[in-house]
Amino acid sequence: MCKMLLSINPVHVDNILNGTKQFEYRKVQCRSNVDKIIIYSTYPIMKVVGEADVFEILVDEPNNIWEQTSSLSGITKEFYDLYFSQKSKAVAYRLGNVKTYRKPLDLSDIGIRTAPQSFAYINN
Repeated sequence: MCKMLLSINPVHVDNILNGTKQFEYRKVQCRSNVDKIIIYSTYPIMKVVGEADVFEILVDEPNNIWEQTSSLSGITKEFYDLYFSQKSKAVAYRLGNVKTYRKPLDLSDIGIRTAPQSFAYINN
């Protein structure tokens, strides 16, 4: 199994960490063997702030994914539709066992030089 670093907007990070957002959505699917997501909070935080286990990866048409995940999405339907406009595929990562780091880490602490646009695989 492997870990994946995700760059996530601080508003969504807060909702993941407080449990109101249990799905993280992406336009591109990662490897199927990812079992942990390392959470990088983008500008202005710019720190690795926590991690979560990946319980499930859903891949389908955007409307079907929304029907399955909306109650735990932590986002509005309007935001979701805008994000997936013109896309035929949506990916939803079901997160659990979310852990907030007491002391946020720099990217260099986990062997990464620059924040990924979307995600990066981590070997450690």
